[in-house]
Amino acid sequence: MVALQNTLAPYSPVKVACNVSEEIARMVEEKSMDWPGVEVEIEAIRDYPTGALTSHVVGFLGPIPASQEEELRAQGFVPNRDKIGYSGVELSLQEVLAGRNGLRVVQVDVAGQELRNLEPPIAPSPGNNVYLTIDTRLQAAAQATLLEEIRFWNTYFGTTRISSGVIIAMNPKTGEILAMVSYPDYENNRLSRIIPAYYYEQLSQDPRKPLLNNAISAEYPPGSTFKLSTATGAFNEGVIDLNKIVQTPGQLLLCERFNPNDVCTDANTRPFVDYIFSENPAGFGSLRFLQCIAYSSNVCFYKLGGGYEDEIPQGLGIERLRQYARALGYDEPSGIQLVGEQDGLIPDPDWKRINTGENWSTGDTYIASVGQGYVLATPLQVLMSGSVIANNGVLMQPTIVRQVTDGDGNVIPYWFNPTDFTATQFDTPGSYQISPFTLNTKWDVTVTPLIQGYSCEGPYCTLTDDLKIIQPEAIQAVRQGTRQAVTDSTFGTLHDLFVDFPIAVAGKTGTAEYCDDVARAADRCAFGAWPTHSWTLAYAPYDDPEIVVVAFAYNGGEGASVAGPMVARMIKAYFEIKATDSATGVNP
Repeated sequence: MVALQNTLAPYSPVKVACNVSEEIARMVEEKSMDWPGVEVEIEAIRDYPTGALTSHVVGFLGPIPASQEEELRAQGFVPNRDKIGYSGVELSLQEVLAGRNGLRVVQVDVAGQELRNLEPPIAPSPGNNVYLTIDTRLQAAAQATLLEEIRFWNTYFGTTRISSGVIIAMNPKTGEILAMVSYPDYENNRLSRIIPAYYYEQLSQDPRKPLLNNAISAEYPPGSTFKLSTATGAFNEGVIDLNKIVQTPGQLLLCERFNPNDVCTDANTRPFVDYIFSENPAGFGSLRFLQCIAYSSNVCFYKLGGGYEDEIPQGLGIERLRQYARALGYDEPSGIQLVGEQDGLIPDPDWKRINTGENWSTGDTYIASVGQGYVLATPLQVLMSGSVIANNGVLMQPTIVRQVTDGDGNVIPYWFNPTDFTATQFDTPGSYQISPFTLNTKWDVTVTPLIQGYSCEGPYCTLTDDLKIIQPEAIQAVRQGTRQAVTDSTFGTLHDLFVDFPIAVAGKTGTAEYCDDVARAADRCAFGAWPTHSWTLAYAPYDDPEIVVVAFAYNGGEGASVAGPMVARMIKAYFEIKATDSATGVNP
């Protein structure tokens, strides 16, 4: 609402109320004859039709902060009137969406009435339209799946055990993010007109952090989903092959060495247990490589990662494990068009010395080999690791942008630089094209040499400057292991979920122990009985994958029991939507 007051500048409007209701606006219009100088001014605002469903991806707008006024005023923005992106695509693609204000330089009299233009007026230019890769039908299925499964398990346990979760679905061949849901979420439509202080304070003080996109901005131990990295490296380095048998008792008593020449005593010998130990202390027995993956045997991966006596004289080791993890997408941001993405962490001896003041131990290597200890990852990074395996070694650039168009519907070329988060209409070093939609390959591990060589003198090993590829045979062997997790009726971790599924599925479960600030505050970090996050990663169809899905439940417990059904529902929903589109002739 604007009041034209009786002042020295009666033609300069003064706002007296904002965000008024339609009822009040109509009343002011009706009283226009009785209230001269008072009128209603209509301003365009954002409307988010999908609201909370896509709030973490789309984001919201807000007023220009005082700290940015000078910078943005120089770009043509008007503080106290214009808005800028605060999160999501609204923030990361601000330059694409914002448009430009027009400009008129006019002469006015002492009362503020315009007399003439002093310069030719510059017309405003509208912002562009950004089309996302998100399929809102699959996004809705992901949201419903996540909420329903969380409510079910919280009701089952009689407490709010699972406080947050994530589901992401991606096409491994194109990198298109088809669904990305982070719980808890928020209603961005409540922030579209003004940002209500009470609502923003409520969101900011919520310990579950609903404003945080857990899919890219939260880091968790990935647990057994990380075994894909260990398996790939161990096979490629010749630590194991398809025929070698590994003995997997329920637990190993291992010597915790901080230096290769440390003497083993009772004081530095500790048990490393398999998850099956409490049910079957004898463990899985004799396993081959594919069974190690399918059964997710911790003991097998301890040995592959850290070696074990004469059975596996030299394991992969933390330096090489880090190389293979990075090749599968860990330890650095993906470069997706969303602000706030975290690096994750694949530690090494230098990192531990700098951050904890302690030397690396053999136990650190064993624990890292199963995605525990200091290892951290975002859900998107876990998804990417599965995508590399599903896509035969090729990692596509994850993207949420399909194309950019102008107001007339013409597709506008755009490139995105993830280093400084700029979108430009020309290519720059480090950028990749986002419009029109372009397939952007990050790397093919079977073609691009990403793995440093390894040289050992006695017990001391170091990385060399030589680089090598991951052999296609290694990727295919790991793929077979993920498929056997479904087909093996004995201990296949995904067998019960997908045994009757009409389409061939492959994947990996994960149950990750953790002890973070929340768990410590709740006194949950009992020795030997830490709480666990629930993970599941799967892709389908096995022979020609179209979709890879990851589900994560904070404090969810066993991966196959909690996150597993979420992934199963998502894969089912994807193929149901595809069948419907095919039957109706829709080209999504």
